[in-house]
Amino acid sequence: MKKLLLSAVGLLTLGLAVPAAAADLAPRPYTKAPPPVVAAAYDWSGFYIGANGGWGSSHKCWDFTTPTGAFLVAEGCHDATGGVAGGQIGYRWQASAFVFGLEAQGDWADLRGSNVSLFIPVFTNNSKIDAFGLFTGQVGYAFNNALLYLKGGAAVTSDRFNVTTTVGNILSGTTGDQTRWGGAVGAGIEFGFAPNWSAALEYDHLFMQDKLTTFATVPASPFIFGTDNIRQDVDLVTVRVNYRFGGPIVARY
Repeated sequence: MKKLLLSAVGLLTLGLAVPAAAADLAPRPYTKAPPPVVAAAYDWSGFYIGANGGWGSSHKCWDFTTPTGAFLVAEGCHDATGGVAGGQIGYRWQASAFVFGLEAQGDWADLRGSNVSLFIPVFTNNSKIDAFGLFTGQVGYAFNNALLYLKGGAAVTSDRFNVTTTVGNILSGTTGDQTRWGGAVGAGIEFGFAPNWSAALEYDHLFMQDKLTTFATVPASPFIFGTDNIRQDVDLVTVRVNYRFGGPIVARY
């Protein structure tokens, strides 16, 4: 009985001591919750200027005609190929993930090609594009710093067409410089690699339509020339680098 009484007293003493010890402990310090994670979103809005360079190919088909444009006989087709280089300037604005823009582009070009005339094989038809311009609108979809876009608008080319002798390459007829207007469509993918810098790969197709082209006789040549209807399309693949004057990367929660 004595042992039982001592055990009960000991348990009662321990029960009183534990709350007292807990009361002597310092309160737990308050820890502020960490801020929410911020996702950085690339902003495509703003004016931009850039440079581009690449390769082009212009497909041309010649039809010998009367001065009124009446078809007589096909003279054949050729591709005029070469390099292009130039610059662009534009403005984009972004609404959610959609990006809209306007752009003007001007390039120097050296697209040359020729074919022997199927109508009069003693002559070779030559063509060259030495410059072109694009005036287009854009619509795209942004995946943060990656932008997929389509473009379309007007195109202008600076052409020169010559006729030379197949043997001896003697210049016999020329158009001089010729300006041709048409339409353009294209697509590209662009990546922002810094807050204000981006690089893109772009493809464009230019519909330059048919144009009645009169060849002037070269004074030193004994040959007399007439008129050709020349159809022309242009394909371009360019690499572009742009600097944007817009704001910095925007933080989004």
